[in-house]
Amino acid sequence: MKVVILAGGMGTRLAEYTKTIPKPMVKLNGKPIIYYIMKHYANYGYKEFFLALGYKGGIIKKYFNKEKKNLSWKINLIDTGLNTMTGGRLKKLKKYLGKETFLMTYGDGVSKVNLDKLVKFHKKNKKALVTMTAVRPPARFGSIKINKNKVKIFREKSRIDEGWINGGFFVINPKFLNYIDKSSTYLEKAPLEKVAKKNELYAFKYEGFWQCMDTKRDKDNLEDLFKKKKIKF
Repeated sequence: MKVVILAGGMGTRLAEYTKTIPKPMVKLNGKPIIYYIMKHYANYGYKEFFLALGYKGGIIKKYFNKEKKNLSWKINLIDTGLNTMTGGRLKKLKKYLGKETFLMTYGDGVSKVNLDKLVKFHKKNKKALVTMTAVRPPARFGSIKINKNKVKIFREKSRIDEGWINGGFFVINPKFLNYIDKSSTYLEKAPLEKVAKKNELYAFKYEGFWQCMDTKRDKDNLEDLFKKKKIKF
């Protein structure tokens, strides 16, 4: 199966780094986060990648053109426009993806989700046009319940308190691309909302390691995990 990675956004919430490099190239323990994402797919035998580039895409191209000789992966670097949104980037890859189901994720989040189980889950649900990995991130703050100014319950930050969110790591039938209208379409809005209403969007619930890199705090946390070898790819 082919793997699409959306790697063209501007990463404005991580401006400390993204003023000079695209977010997928922010390094963790010496290597860009996109390398770890791809390594995870490659560990499951998925080694044909299509990187949807935009903001400072030339830096990603330069890195992989240099690294190709060290990697046994097929890497396709596709310009999808500077101001294109997530849905539009995916739509612009249509001609490369053909008619086979493919995998897709974002260029700023790492996980240890079992990709074989994810694909098996998608195939088992015959009506699924799209399967997304649903995750419950750790809460950033502890929670309290108050009655008449007295704290009745205090609970330290917990994964249980959080709802399920889109964790990326999709399996997608190419027919889904018909739901994307134009370059300015956000994947996470109308396209997925319409498929959900038709009961063709499935959630693969996953409670293992998952971490996005939206902020410097996220980046520092990931850097610490990698340096302490608490997470490996």
